[in-house]
Amino acid sequence: MRTASPEEVTLLLRAWHEGDDQALERVTPLVYHELYRAAQRYMAHEKPSHLLQNTALLNEVYVRLARLRGIDWEDRGHFYAVCARLMRRILTDYARSCHYQKRGGMAPHTVFDENLSPSRDPRVDLIALDEALSGLAALDERASRVVELRFFGGLGVEETAKALKISDTTVRHDWKLAKAWLLRELSGAQSNGE
Repeated sequence: MRTASPEEVTLLLRAWHEGDDQALERVTPLVYHELYRAAQRYMAHEKPSHLLQNTALLNEVYVRLARLRGIDWEDRGHFYAVCARLMRRILTDYARSCHYQKRGGMAPHTVFDENLSPSRDPRVDLIALDEALSGLAALDERASRVVELRFFGGLGVEETAKALKISDTTVRHDWKLAKAWLLRELSGAQSNGE
């Protein structure tokens, strides 16, 4: 796969916005590697037995992207921001579905096997993280977007700054404050037994 310039990606995204359905097909191979790496970084936080794998997550992002209409793509960074938000929604919806099934839902009942031991590997509780991010967004929308782009989108400081049209220093500041706030919120939720 060849590397495309940010300008080329932006032009294709704008063509797609203007009704050229082939533009999404042309932009896909140009952004696939970066989006795959973002999915891979995020899925590293999930259990190895997670039903969604990197490729499945990315395929679902593309399915949802294909349904989107009317987005006036500003640039490549805006595209990655939307993809990061889609990844967050997909993974949170999946976690909620699993949580629902654990509580009875429509899941088939299985016999408990005492030989199975839970992984000692710490994992992210996506439902709690999503709720905490929503709370953060109510207080500081920009900091919430920084977390979304960095954590879910896998963007670096510079890419996040460009996507949000803020300075690198502001991204670092928001990231530091958001991490501290989220850690406090998430540890509070765990200590309350949620």
